[in-house]
Amino acid sequence: MDGVVLAAGSGTRLRPLTADRPKGLVRVAGQPLLSHAFDAVLSVGVDRLIAVVGYRADDIVEYYDDDYRGVPVEYVHQAEQLGTAHALQQACPLDGTTVVMNGDNVCRANLDAVLDRHGATDAAATLLVESVTREQARETGVVETDDGRVTGLVEKPADPPSTLVVRGFQVFEPTIEPACRLLRPSARGEYELADAVDLLVQAGHRVETVRLDGWCHNVNDTVDVEEVAERLD
Repeated sequence: MDGVVLAAGSGTRLRPLTADRPKGLVRVAGQPLLSHAFDAVLSVGVDRLIAVVGYRADDIVEYYDDDYRGVPVEYVHQAEQLGTAHALQQACPLDGTTVVMNGDNVCRANLDAVLDRHGATDAAATLLVESVTREQARETGVVETDDGRVTGLVEKPADPPSTLVVRGFQVFEPTIEPACRLLRPSARGEYELADAVDLLVQAGHRVETVRLDGWCHNVNDTVDVEEVAERLD
């Protein structure tokens, strides 16, 4: 099983830390941010890592070379940062069930449960989700569900239909590929993975959720770096 880690962004909100290095190599609690993401996907049993790189990609390739903790690492390049669905497309075709994680996430959570539910329900996609405030919901992918099954998904809505949001860790079957190809740019001008998952739902595919047990923290700025370091101390 492959683990795809999306790590192409330039990390503008982390400057000056990203002025001379990619976001994935910013150190958080003593190790690069990308290593935290690699460790998370390795914890669920992936046997190959695929890193989607962009900004200062050569730095990441030089740092990790072709393996991480004995697991092969392959690199695909997202020349233009056109959204998370566009990033995932660079890693296609997917070889069966695939774990996909945002490379700026640090997680101490029930990630195994996402794989377990995915297999048990024969889903096309299974998402790690969490309940947040309405203000927080406006800043990420928002999920509507019925008894755990997803009925709709929207990225960064001005008026969130719920306060259940995706947490940057998901499991997909290859059916996500045509959904990504069918997308049109969002209002932000990006191809959103949330919109691709919504297309799966509208096409009748089963999309499941697992509630977060533990924590996941997006590292977007220097305050986040400090907060994660405190959590891991």
